[in-house]
Amino acid sequence: MQLKHDWMKWRSGGVHVMPFDLERTLHIFSKTAQGGVQQVIAKDDADTEQIMLIREHLSQISQAFGQGDFSGPAKIHGADMPSLAELRTAQPGQIAILYQELPNGAEIDYATENTALIEAIHKWFDAQLSDHARHAVPGHPHHLHHGH
Repeated sequence: MQLKHDWMKWRSGGVHVMPFDLERTLHIFSKTAQGGVQQVIAKDDADTEQIMLIREHLSQISQAFGQGDFSGPAKIHGADMPSLAELRTAQPGQIAILYQELPNGAEIDYATENTALIEAIHKWFDAQLSDHARHAVPGHPHHLHHGH
């Protein structure tokens, strides 16, 4: 069964790229007019191990993304993941990528004025929501545990 094989391949790839436990965390992808906000939070606010692992991972990938390196998502979701090619073509500074800690995890805010890149971010979020399935939800960041 191809779908099950792809999911198992994704799960095994995710272990190497994402250090936190998918069962103990939740991905939230919120589209905005300028791009979007990607959040990963621990399901248990007292799970300090997962919160630390989330923060380390999102901090690292936000730095990589800021340099145009989207190899992390390609390792998890495949090199042909929707919109990765478009995101890789962004010039330095064309997408503002801001990492921020949350009380129960962390987030990355992606913002640009380039309409093609905004559309690419939205499609990329849709693909991640599909791939992460029950470990991800669409959301609105202002409804979550924000520390600001």
